[in-house]
Amino acid sequence: MLSQARTRDSVTSFVARLLVAQAGASAAIGLGYSRRNMPWLVLTLIVAVALCGLAGLVRSGSHPTWLVAITVESGLAAVGLFRFAYAGYMGGTLLALITLGTLLHPAVARAFAAAPRRLGHAGENVALAEGTPDAVGDPAIG
Repeated sequence: MLSQARTRDSVTSFVARLLVAQAGASAAIGLGYSRRNMPWLVLTLIVAVALCGLAGLVRSGSHPTWLVAITVESGLAAVGLFRFAYAGYMGGTLLALITLGTLLHPAVARAFAAAPRRLGHAGENVALAEGTPDAVGDPAIG
């Protein structure tokens, strides 16, 4: 169980670092590409800050956060591919695609699907927590 916790924490940490790297790369490229265009400059900085915030949320390792991260990365990849097709601007699209692929990997999906262990939750039903064969299933009603 301890090795699963370390693996789960390392996977969520890796995804969070990947999101921070994506934020930094897209901000650096965006600042260099749109120096004279103030609205795109502001939008680039907002996206970078939002990605850093998403990285902080992803560190929690919860399943809803994983779904939000997939949604955001899908949107960023779609917008990036659209901008590349029409404006020749790549920005952080490659890292968005890499991050999306990493989030969709089965090992990462399993790490985010595992519910975090809560203190005091196993003490409610000791027989179920220990996994004895007698306690499998619901008690008979009658």
